[in-house]
Amino acid sequence: MNIYWGDIHNHCGISYGFGSLENALKAARGQLDFVSIIGHASWHDMPEKTKELEFLIDFHEKGFAKLASRWDQIVETVNKANVPHEFVTFQGYEAHSSEYGDHHIVCKGDDMPLFQGISPYEVVKALSPREVIAVPHHVGYTPGYRGGNWDTFDPTISPVVEVFSKHGCGMSDDSAHPYLHDMGPRDSRSTVLAGIRKGLRFGFVGSTDHHAGYPGSYGDGRLAVLAKEKTRDSIWEAILARRTYGVTGDKIQCGFQVNGADMGSEVIAADGREIRLDVKGCDRLDKIVVYKNFMPWQTIAGESLRTKNNPSAGKFKVRVEMGWGDSKDGYFWQGEAGIQGGIIDSVETCFRGRSVLAPTPEMRDNPDLNELHNELLAQSETKVSWTCTTFKNPTTLHSHTAALILEINGDVSTVIEMNLNGKQLSATIGELLQGSRSVHLKAYNSEAILFHRAVPEYEYSYSGTWTDFETEAAECDVYHAEVRQTNNQFAWISPIFVMKP
Repeated sequence: MNIYWGDIHNHCGISYGFGSLENALKAARGQLDFVSIIGHASWHDMPEKTKELEFLIDFHEKGFAKLASRWDQIVETVNKANVPHEFVTFQGYEAHSSEYGDHHIVCKGDDMPLFQGISPYEVVKALSPREVIAVPHHVGYTPGYRGGNWDTFDPTISPVVEVFSKHGCGMSDDSAHPYLHDMGPRDSRSTVLAGIRKGLRFGFVGSTDHHAGYPGSYGDGRLAVLAKEKTRDSIWEAILARRTYGVTGDKIQCGFQVNGADMGSEVIAADGREIRLDVKGCDRLDKIVVYKNFMPWQTIAGESLRTKNNPSAGKFKVRVEMGWGDSKDGYFWQGEAGIQGGIIDSVETCFRGRSVLAPTPEMRDNPDLNELHNELLAQSETKVSWTCTTFKNPTTLHSHTAALILEINGDVSTVIEMNLNGKQLSATIGELLQGSRSVHLKAYNSEAILFHRAVPEYEYSYSGTWTDFETEAAECDVYHAEVRQTNNQFAWISPIFVMKP
C-alpha cells in the first residue's frame, strides 16, 4: 500500500480561526495528500456566561454563528477542491463538550448538514445514515474539562483518536510534548493509554488543531494512512481500518505488522507471532520502542545504527533550514539549491503557518493572514527552487523556521550549492558528514541559513523482525510502536490487537 499524509483537524476564518478557506486549501495541497478543514460548530454544555468568561463565551458564539451563516458556501468550496488521485478533501466540523471531550466530526460525502447545540454523539446520530466518524482530540485534559471520556467512548463511531496536535501529546502523562495551553495540564485518567488499558480499540492519528488557516503546519501534527490509492473511498477505508499513525511533523515512513497484518488490525494467533517494523526517517533515528501491553518489549537505540566510519557513497539526507531573526510580521525567502556530482531523489518541505492555537482579544482576522507563499516552485534531479515565509521564533524553545529535506544520492565529493535571498552557501557531503554549516544575512540579530549535518541512509532507516512466543494477557495482547528522531520528531504507530484462538 501507499502512505498518504493528511490533517483532518485544523481551523481558519470560517469560524473563530483566521485566514481564508481558499488559502488554507492551497497550503494543504502544498504539503498534504488529504485534508478536512474544520469549523467550530457548537458547545452544548458551555459554562454559564460571567464577566470573567465573557471573552471566551463571546468568541465561541460568534464563531458558531459565522460557520452557520456560510455553511453551504463552505461545503461547495471544499467539494470543488477534491480531485481524486491528486488531492482529497473531506467535509467536517467540531463539537465541543465539557463532559464528553471535544470531537471533530468528519464526513465521507459532501451532503453534510450542520447540526448545532447538541453533543458530539448526538451529532453523529443526527447525521445518520451518512458515513461519518467522530475523532476525539486533545484527550489528555482533565476529565469534565474537555478531556477525553473513556467511559462514554464509542469505537464504532471513533475508529481513531488524535494523539498529538499543537496542544501537545496525549499518549500518557509523561510523554514528550506536555500540554502547556491555558486549558491546563495532562491528567493520566484521560490519556490515550488509559483508554487502551480499559480494553478500548482505536488507532492513532495526529493533526494540527492550527487556528490560522495552515493545515499540515510543520511540527504541529499530521497523520499518515496506508491506502491503495489517493481517493476518498480508499483513504476513508484506511481510517476505518485504523491503518494510521500520527507524527509531529517529519514524514517518517512506517510499516508495522503482526503475522502479516498491518497496524490497526485485530489478529487471532497463539504462540509464534512474527512482529515486523520498518522505518524510514527524515533525520537520525534516536530511539525506537515496540510496546507489548504498554510495556517496552523491544528497544532500539539510535547509537546502534551508527558506525565508526561514514560511508563514502550512497544516499544521504540533508536538511536546509532558514529563519531566525527578529521579524514578527514575516520574512520572505526565495531560494534555489543545486547539486553537483549527485542527484536529488526526493524533496520534503517543512513549512509552517503562523503559530496560532486560539483567538486572543488583540487578534483580528485577515483573509490573507495565511497567504505565506510557502511553495515548492520547481524540482529536478539536480535543482530545487522554492519560496517561503518565516517568523521570529516565539521563544528560544519554540521554532518558527522553515526547511527542506533533500534526499541525495551521491558521495563525499557531491556539492550542495544554495542561493537564498542573494546569500550563497555551499558544502560537500563529506564536509556535512562532519557537521553543519551556517551563514547570516546581516551583521547582527539576522535571519540565517543552515545546512544540517548530512545523515547517511543507515542512520535514518531501520527494519526489524522478532518472534514472540509468549501470550501474556487473558484476552488480548496489544502491540504498538513509537519512533523518535534526534531532532525530537516523533511517530506513534497504531496498535495491533492479538487475541488467542
